[in-house]
Amino acid sequence: MSGNGDAVVAAVERVAERIEAERDHLTQLDSAIGDADHGGNMARGWAAAADAAHDLDDRDPETVAKTVGKTLMSEVGGASGPLFGGSLVFAGAELEGGVTAETAVAFAETYLEKVTDRGDARVGDVTMVDALTPAVHTFKKSIETDDRPPLEALARAVDAAERGVAFTVPLRARKGRASYLGWRSVGHQDPGATSTLFILEELLETAADRLDEPIPDVDATSPTIPDEETDGTDADGTNSKVDAEGDS
Repeated sequence: MSGNGDAVVAAVERVAERIEAERDHLTQLDSAIGDADHGGNMARGWAAAADAAHDLDDRDPETVAKTVGKTLMSEVGGASGPLFGGSLVFAGAELEGGVTAETAVAFAETYLEKVTDRGDARVGDVTMVDALTPAVHTFKKSIETDDRPPLEALARAVDAAERGVAFTVPLRARKGRASYLGWRSVGHQDPGATSTLFILEELLETAADRLDEPIPDVDATSPTIPDEETDGTDADGTNSKVDAEGDS
C-alpha cells in the first residue's frame, strides 16, 4: 500500500507543477468570464497540497487524498476550494484499501457525485462538470464493461475530458460568475473544466511512469452515436449524443 501512496503523492506533485505552469493560461481564461483568480488560486492551493502530501509520514492513499483535499479547501479561494478539495475529502475514503481499478472507479464516481451536488451543476452548464462527467463515465465503462487495462481506461477518460472542455466553448454558461454574462459567455472555454483536464492529464502521466508503459493512443468517441436522422433524444428525454460520447 505504501507504493500506492507514493504514487498518489507523485501525482499530486505533478499536478502542482502543471497548474503552476498553466497559471497564466488559466488566469487568461478566467479573465474573460470570471474574476481572473482561478489560475492563482489553483496554483497556490496545489503547491500547498503537494507540500502537505510530501511531508506525510503515513502515505496510504486515503490519507494522502484526504490531506490534499483539506489543504485545497483551506488554500483555494472562491468556489473552487470546496468543489475540488471538499469533494476529494469524501472520495478519498474509497481508497482505504489502496489504489486498484475497482477503488479508482469508486473514487471517481464519488468525486463526481460530490462535485455535482456541491456545485449544483450538470453537463451543459459550462463548469468543471463538463470535463469531469464524460471522463468518469468513460473510465467506469472502460473498466467495468469493456474490460480495458487501467492505463488505457484512464487514457480514454482523458480523451473524453478533452472533448468535454471543447464542449464548453459554444455554450452559454448557466452556473458561476460566467452565468452573469448571459450570451456574452458564449465562445469562451471554461477555466474549471480546463484545470480539471490538466489534473487528469497529470494523473495519466504519473500512471504511465509508474507502470513504465507508453500512454495508449485512444479515441473515446462511441461507435453508437445516433445517426443524423435522429435528434439524439431518447424516450426518457436524455440526450444520447452526449451520453454516448461521455460513456465510451
